[in-house]
Amino acid sequence: MENGAAKPVIVAIDGPSGTGKSSTSKAVAAQLGLSYLDTGAQYRAITWWMVANGIDIEDPSAIAAVAGKPEIVSGTEPGNPTITVDGTDVAGPIRTQEVTSKVSAVSAVPEVRARITELQRSLAKSAETGIVVEGRDIGTTVLPDADLKIFLTASPEARAARRSGELKGADVNATREALIKRDAADSSRKTSPLAKAGDAVEVDTTELTLSQVIECVVTLVEEKRAGQ
Repeated sequence: MENGAAKPVIVAIDGPSGTGKSSTSKAVAAQLGLSYLDTGAQYRAITWWMVANGIDIEDPSAIAAVAGKPEIVSGTEPGNPTITVDGTDVAGPIRTQEVTSKVSAVSAVPEVRARITELQRSLAKSAETGIVVEGRDIGTTVLPDADLKIFLTASPEARAARRSGELKGADVNATREALIKRDAADSSRKTSPLAKAGDAVEVDTTELTLSQVIECVVTLVEEKRAGQ
């Protein structure tokens, strides 16, 4: 391209929770001057709205009927990723145990996925320099044409230790059980399950420090950009 301007690069980072996805994605985006999108926060936001509005989480048709109602706005600045629902800042409330325990059920509803996927695609398309999008089905469903797809993995033990470090006072064994249960739910759902894209680069973070994971991903993105 003229003026040496780099083509916007779209990076999809998938994997189960506790693999260092968010920390890695944010740091990589900040380091490379890209936008950042936490798709999990969007599913948490719509789940929070359902809970706040008394929608029966056990009833997929009730969830489907109102999936289009909440207005979800995601800020894509990696240093300060914001999220609002109908103008309310929900960055704190969406991380509660109540929302965490219900997000898999809400996320499994096809109408919810269609709504959020559309939102994610429009944000990726409008990112001027490019974007790092993290989630569970980005490389397979949301952005199958992403320039680079990365799938982060780690052993359940390593993931539980990280998650319980994040969730103050959490019991590692209980966290590990919850992670395995959520993986099973996310991997077996009919619509856009958690899965590794065939052309994704797998990075096992079990033995790596966060800075090593970030360095690895930054190198992969830079190689991709150089080859464009």
